Amino acid sequence: MPNASARPKHGRRTRRRRREDPARNELVSSSLESAQQCLFNQDYGTAFVHYLLVLNLAPVFKDFARESFRFTLFKWTEELDSVGRIQDLFDCYEQALELFPADEVILNSMGEHLFRMGFRDEAAGHFHKALKLRPDYPEARENFYRVANWLVERWHFLMLNDHGRNRKYQQAIQKAVQSGCSTVLDIGTGTGILGMCAKKAGAAEVYACELSKTMYELACEVLTANGMDGSIKILHIKSLEMEVPKDIPHRVSLVVTETVDAGLFGEGIIESLIHAWHHLLLPPRRGENEFQEQSATGRVIPAGATVFGMAVECLEIRRHHRLCVSEVGSLSMAAAGELRSPVSCSSEPDDSMEPYTTERLSRLPGGYKPLTEPFTALNIDFNNVQELEGLSSRPVQKVHLPVTQEGQLDALAVWFQLHLDEESSLSTGPQEDTCWEQAIYPVHSTKGFLLKPQDELIIEVSCRDAYLRLCSVAVLRDGHEIRLDECLDSQNFGNAMSNPNPEAELCSALASLQTDQNQSKGFSMLECSEMALLNNHDYHQSFCSALGKLISQLKVKWQNQERESSIQSDSSDLLYVLDVSEGFSLLSLIAASHGHVKAYSSVEKNKQQEVLKRLAHSNNIPEQHLEFWLNHVEDEQGMLKRPSREKLWSAIILDCVETCGLIRQKLMEKASLARCLLEEGGRIFPEKIVVHGMLVESDTLLLESAVQGQEPTLGFNIAPFINQFTVPVHVFLDFSTLECKHLSECVELFVLDLMEATANYTNREVKVQATCAGRITAIPFWYQIYLDRDISVSTLNQNSHWKQAAAVLQQPLEVQAGDWVRLAVKLNKSTISISAHIENAPRPMEQ
Repeated sequence: MPNASARPKHGRRTRRRRREDPARNELVSSSLESAQQCLFNQDYGTAFVHYLLVLNLAPVFKDFARESFRFTLFKWTEELDSVGRIQDLFDCYEQALELFPADEVILNSMGEHLFRMGFRDEAAGHFHKALKLRPDYPEARENFYRVANWLVERWHFLMLNDHGRNRKYQQAIQKAVQSGCSTVLDIGTGTGILGMCAKKAGAAEVYACELSKTMYELACEVLTANGMDGSIKILHIKSLEMEVPKDIPHRVSLVVTETVDAGLFGEGIIESLIHAWHHLLLPPRRGENEFQEQSATGRVIPAGATVFGMAVECLEIRRHHRLCVSEVGSLSMAAAGELRSPVSCSSEPDDSMEPYTTERLSRLPGGYKPLTEPFTALNIDFNNVQELEGLSSRPVQKVHLPVTQEGQLDALAVWFQLHLDEESSLSTGPQEDTCWEQAIYPVHSTKGFLLKPQDELIIEVSCRDAYLRLCSVAVLRDGHEIRLDECLDSQNFGNAMSNPNPEAELCSALASLQTDQNQSKGFSMLECSEMALLNNHDYHQSFCSALGKLISQLKVKWQNQERESSIQSDSSDLLYVLDVSEGFSLLSLIAASHGHVKAYSSVEKNKQQEVLKRLAHSNNIPEQHLEFWLNHVEDEQGMLKRPSREKLWSAIILDCVETCGLIRQKLMEKASLARCLLEEGGRIFPEKIVVHGMLVESDTLLLESAVQGQEPTLGFNIAPFINQFTVPVHVFLDFSTLECKHLSECVELFVLDLMEATANYTNREVKVQATCAGRITAIPFWYQIYLDRDISVSTLNQNSHWKQAAAVLQQPLEVQAGDWVRLAVKLNKSTISISAHIENAPRPMEQ
């Protein structure tokens, strides 16, 4: 226990001493002893109160008691967290930081709690303070990188690096200001670049608002660095809460904003512009009255938008949103019922579903096939408040699209043209070199249904809740309308689910029966990554084989032991397998399907547990051979325990790699604990992970990782401030479609052995030879996951549910063919970091 019994050292006596108060000294002394006794008795709440009293009355004890106080604080707040006393938890941290405002460990710990509770802005502030106090503090750095990905998403860097986009906005703003729009409000200012464009164009007054605390503080720094902190008033407020004259002295003549997402309306631009027209903007121009001065009227940049869409076939989208396989491992999936992702669009709003997701179509592995020509889905005028207010009440529009190519309908892809003014526009189309992705509306109800030329696809377009909604509802074929939500039976359904056994068919039919008409209860929802995992055939087949080998070996071992001891074992004595995978996993069922196995699943959600039970029943797995482990423990820390006093685990399945391409946090700690819980001959799955990588030159990774100087940001000094949120490892990377030049062969970077603790290390140097000349900008890396010595799966496989990651170098390295590059690879608490330098060894002379 840290410093529980130490005594403070006496410092040099000062020349004049305050008169001592015996009663005060007695209180301090007794409280200190009580704190230490409570700490020894693990009464952390009482110990914390005593420490607060001591350190407030006698600050001289701070250095002496700091370590014990931290320990008490962390233990007590863990208890408060476990019983849901969140406000008390944060009150304790506030009291601790009043005593130790510059304690990086307390700041980092409070940041971790804030992040878990969803307060990402506040968490980032605490991690940032901790790093300023101690730049080499690895826990704070790792936490800051993690929260930076949430607060400043990678598109911020792409957007600021998009000189063409920035220049077009600047020109539109300059033209508006020069035509008389002298007062400007920048809604959702971000880094402040549009507001600075307005000021540079000569606007008399510029105001800006930003809701994110992190971005607000960053924008304040940017304005100061560019000498505009006194001429642009920036507010940390939501525009919907702004009023005249409380926040700005009068209405403005120009609003500039880029609060649009891939689906145009997803960031609330409609609501914010309606509010602006009613409360913050001067009235719009009436008709074409050329004598009406611009300074007396209001306008918006962008002036409007046109939304386009097209139907596409795309396996990559399909496998992330609906079940594409009839078997998983050795299990028939016929009884699973309907499984779908949480991205689903209907004309009626549903709070449990997201209407669309986003993808960059040009970088999807395997590409996509357009099934229709692009069509215009919607036009909107941001300078017409009546049109904005009437958007949600527009009648549902039916659009008939001629099908141009045969293929499966997997999604509707949507993009838009943003009209900045009458002359200038920006496109987010799939063929454009832009910072925007496209909105993807996946289709769930067309398993095996092929669209054919001469068909007409019927689309419904609506904006019921100010979200753009596109739904594929029917196909017109030979004069007959085929509803897509009725295409799941007969031959169409058979394409996806072939040859189910009769019992499986019965289970599936029973699963489809509903006691009410609420369709949302007729399916089980899986995250997109969980659906892609379910569709990863190689992964599950490999696990099935590896588990089968282990179970056979253990059964033989038991039989040999029985023969040698002449004692017949209890037939109910089963092998125990624990699956602690994150989210939805069928690995426990795959283990149980080998027979003589009791499998424990970590699936938590009731509907998903019902799916596993149905699958167990239809695949002839006894009900008592499947148990849901987390139903019996209060928290995840209790998962890795023995199944009973006498029994140890035969196999423990760990989830080792996150979908984003990083090693899971605390993996090696979990593996260390798991090794202690295995029976003789038992095994952790996987047993080893080998990290592979390659040297590449990729401008794309540079543009997505940091702002590249002042040129793309129109000469404004923004890069040093936004680049504080640069993270050294780029995640969710599709290496197969990344625009890059390979500068080396694939090389082994690191090995993590989950079965042999002594084989592990934290640092490794690797020499890589450049195969051609170029600039090394990044080292993409991926994993070969060994389930045993012979069976492995790769996270680089195109059908994998995993993405890849890349370590992006702070400074690119110029190399020539034949140069040797030394990579320093480090593993700190499951976080991989890579640095590189060129060796000075002379090159061999050419013969």
